[in-house]
Amino acid sequence: MTIRRAADRDTRDILRIYEAARAFMRAAGNTVQWTDGYPSGEIVQADMARGVLYVCENADARIHAAFALIPGEDPTYAYIEGGAWRDGSPYATIHRAASDGTERGVFRDILTFARERYDHLRADTHEDNLPMQRCLEGSGFILCGTIYVRDRSPRLAYEWTK
Repeated sequence: MTIRRAADRDTRDILRIYEAARAFMRAAGNTVQWTDGYPSGEIVQADMARGVLYVCENADARIHAAFALIPGEDPTYAYIEGGAWRDGSPYATIHRAASDGTERGVFRDILTFARERYDHLRADTHEDNLPMQRCLEGSGFILCGTIYVRDRSPRLAYEWTK
């Protein structure tokens, strides 16, 4: 598998992947996360413009996953409830990680890529997103508490340090 920065030509594939991820979430009982077309084409374009959106390609150069890896302070992580961050050092956040389900081990590959670049990572997910919670916890992330995203809905907040 190859991971590279997303380009404008990838937009349609990225939106297809996000649609597949939304369908997977619904089938897994997560009916409230990523609603109303989130992540939208506008978010995809903004992530690309900032250089933080990546795609995963298989051996045939078919895009099967996408994620944002965003260095620096995430404003939604400034307040954490029911716990605390374990490390105050600079970090990068994994956001909007999604796969179309055609390849296995995608999250492991995303983490390998992120960990080669950053010694401190954070991520969050909805309490109903049990598959993502298992991926995070099985990859050495520690549940640190609850954060609130822009619409004030809660997310479980995780952290990993080298």
